[in-house]
Amino acid sequence: MSQAPLPPPDLAPGPLIDEYLRILMIPDPQGVAHFVSPKLRIRFTGGRRMSKPGDTSTFNAGRYAWVKKRIERTEVVSGGTPEETVVYSLGTLYGAWPDGTPFEGNRYVDRYVVSHGLITEMDVWNDSAEWLLVRAGLAGA
Repeated sequence: MSQAPLPPPDLAPGPLIDEYLRILMIPDPQGVAHFVSPKLRIRFTGGRRMSKPGDTSTFNAGRYAWVKKRIERTEVVSGGTPEETVVYSLGTLYGAWPDGTPFEGNRYVDRYVVSHGLITEMDVWNDSAEWLLVRAGLAGA
């Protein structure tokens, strides 16, 4: 398996997150290893704690037949420093549920902390749990 090239040392936090997500959505969780700190902390949907990008791919494999992100915008919070810059990725998920039923328009928000060119924190929120409740007939109007 070929390794992903190292990100350029001058890659700004916003483009760094966009490239990280592009590779992760291939999916290539090993290919994004150069983008993350060895001390990466992930808080995934439902408050699940994870420590590497592959953990999120493993979780998603049980929830979806396949899933991708349609990035609508990437926002870099002003006032960031090389030590800590916060970046948000906002958009929608599209893919298929385990039974093959397609979906799209499932909102997501990811929050990243970038420190010295590496992702140190990642928080992930999306509407999938709500959508699963609706599919199960358990969500009120």
